[in-house]
Amino acid sequence: MPKQGFRDAMARLPAGIVVVSARLGDEYRGLTASSLVSVSAEPPLIVVGLEHESMTRAAVLETEAFNVSVLTRAQEFIADRFAGRAPAIDPQWRTLPHRLGSNGIPLLDGCAAWLECRLVQTLPAGDHDICVGEVVAAAVGGGDPLILWDRAFWSLR
Repeated sequence: MPKQGFRDAMARLPAGIVVVSARLGDEYRGLTASSLVSVSAEPPLIVVGLEHESMTRAAVLETEAFNVSVLTRAQEFIADRFAGRAPAIDPQWRTLPHRLGSNGIPLLDGCAAWLECRLVQTLPAGDHDICVGEVVAAAVGGGDPLILWDRAFWSLR
């Protein structure tokens, strides 16, 4: 199957946009993802796909912890920054409003929701790893979620 055909087909599936964050020493890592899925309520488990070449993936695997910030429509520029389509973010995230979760990993301010996770399993999947996280803390914010559909950002309203 042609790679572009697969990408075109998957672009037709709406997905919520999140920033997956990690910490390695005193530096923070993060990436934009649209692959977050809830897989269990008891225990609370989520999965996210992390690209093999990602520095965020390396930090998650080393520390066995990560956080998820569910972006709102107002945070499209943040999604672009963590996807590498806008100015890079410094390792201490000085230009981004955030707070540290109880695990010492950043959570972005102004999000629709936040999850703090402990890595419990990693499975190889092509050029990504499927990372299973047990949610140890969660909170809900406000705002319309940022949605990716047909390679463009949308909101529900």
